[in-house]
Amino acid sequence: MKCYVHDKGVVLVGKAWQVKIMLKQYQKHYKTMQEWVESAAAR
Repeated sequence: MKCYVHDKGVVLVGKAWQVKIMLKQYQKHYKTMQEWVESAAAR
């Protein structure tokens, strides 16, 4: 499972069930995808 976050968006690479689990985990931390991208850009 790989996760690439850049200024244009997010790329999740893995099997479908892995991507689903990863999205559920990140859903707990970020309300929107934009928040996720902006937090990664701030690093």
